[in-house]
Amino acid sequence: MITVLAVAFTGALGAGVGTAQAEGSRSSYDRQLLFYNHSYGVLDRETADAIEHSDYLRDFANFQVRTTTGTGGQTWTGRYLMGRETYLELFGVGDLAGQDGTLGSAGLGLSTERAEDLATVAERLKDEGVADPVEFLQTRDFGDGVPVPWFDAILTATQYDAFGAWAMEYRPEYFADPRSNTEPATSPGDVGRERYLSDDYRTHLMRDVTSVSLAVTEGDLADTVPLLRAGGFAVRTVPGGGVVAERGGTTIRFDSVPRDQAGLQRVDMSLNRPVKDRHVERIGRSTLTVGPGSRAVWTFADNGTR
Repeated sequence: MITVLAVAFTGALGAGVGTAQAEGSRSSYDRQLLFYNHSYGVLDRETADAIEHSDYLRDFANFQVRTTTGTGGQTWTGRYLMGRETYLELFGVGDLAGQDGTLGSAGLGLSTERAEDLATVAERLKDEGVADPVEFLQTRDFGDGVPVPWFDAILTATQYDAFGAWAMEYRPEYFADPRSNTEPATSPGDVGRERYLSDDYRTHLMRDVTSVSLAVTEGDLADTVPLLRAGGFAVRTVPGGGVVAERGGTTIRFDSVPRDQAGLQRVDMSLNRPVKDRHVERIGRSTLTVGPGSRAVWTFADNGTR
């Protein structure tokens, strides 16, 4: 997580927007403004520790264990698998403060590729029934005690059960700071994901996250659908009350479940090159299956909650 939840949410249980419904499978908007940036999950301690110390993951992906200091001096330590445009962030129980660090908590960051698109998302949200979106600035401290503006963000609600999604747009000040190790803009207004992430993924197998499946409560899902629609995703319902959001290169599936079953379920990834054989790596209570071909699938036992 880029600990948006810890900064902006009150941590109270309950629904926020709670009235949005997914419709069909066609986007209401011609231009997509938001794209899958990253998702995170809070896993059992055994799995989180196994991920942190996995030699295989260090070969498979641009893998990092990193502590970050954000707005208000809040810190978090995550395990990261970084791709070309997308990444995955994993925590163990208690790695995050309060409610965010409980088993099965999860989140989703959706980002813009062009400067000022976030303002358009905010306007679209009003058409999706979110009268008063929550806007805030996330900062990052590189260790000198001077926060640097990192990204602007928008939430649809300030209350949640176990999952939250946010829209985000990287700030020019962050790209301009040499410590960010980001890339030059490819065109005016470029605030994209590929610019933000390094090219170190090229020396590993993992390229990008192509699909992610999350189990969330009905209330958390209702608060998420307006953001997906405002971002330009095509959102359709699936049996059992869940939804699938498609468009932009990454498919996002949400299954509606009780709180005690919530959590990260599965992540599909593309590879930089095809592999001939199938490799199965057991990592704690999760299973990463790589190949054959140019894809990998990572599944988490009991939705990552047991």
